[in-house]
Amino acid sequence: MSEKPLIKIMKNGPYVVSGNVPMDEEYIVSDKEGTATAYHVSQHYPLQEQYLLCRCGKSKKMPYCDGAHLHSNFNGTETASHKPFDEQAEVIEGPDLIMQDVEELCASARFCHFGGDTWDLVENPDGPQDREMAIFGACNCPAGRLVVRDALTGELIEPHFEPSISILQDPAAGVSGPIYVKGGIPIISASGYQYEIRNRVTLCRCGEASNKPFCDGAHGYYRFRDDKK
Repeated sequence: MSEKPLIKIMKNGPYVVSGNVPMDEEYIVSDKEGTATAYHVSQHYPLQEQYLLCRCGKSKKMPYCDGAHLHSNFNGTETASHKPFDEQAEVIEGPDLIMQDVEELCASARFCHFGGDTWDLVENPDGPQDREMAIFGACNCPAGRLVVRDALTGELIEPHFEPSISILQDPAAGVSGPIYVKGGIPIISASGYQYEIRNRVTLCRCGEASNKPFCDGAHGYYRFRDDKK
């Protein structure tokens, strides 16, 4: 019997993904203003029972680890909070939706600007279209920074994902993005701590995030490109 999907973080080393987790490469599609509008799958990686993904940003076999962390003095110390998402989140209340926001998790994917500013669309909707645009912006946030609920029922509004991984590319920004982890895959820290299981999170793969292991948009600041040899 095969293992259940799992991601284990190695101390100052790669992410060990086990349990036959499918992996794709996805491009963030943007409009002429640079606002993200969709995801486009560009390739499927071979299905493997276990594989190692680069965390230091230096591998020449991206997205896989090639041992570069051993020679680059990579410091992979995890600094992310162990508090549950609900305890970290700022709450934005509107007439139709309630949104939670943990800014430290921002992966700079820019879906939150499609159709208007998601925060404003939640607080000051002008009809049902604004509600749908707010849901679109929140639910397409790969990092799960933004989470929305129905204001009347309290029901969580989330996309359905099977356990899977996408390697994000961001052509409009001219950078390679983080590892998009979907479908509630458990993530175990180097110390053995299990992070809160969530439907969508992004893991840093440029090696520069200040909120390791999660992405905080550092790939944009450092102009990370995984095709640089």
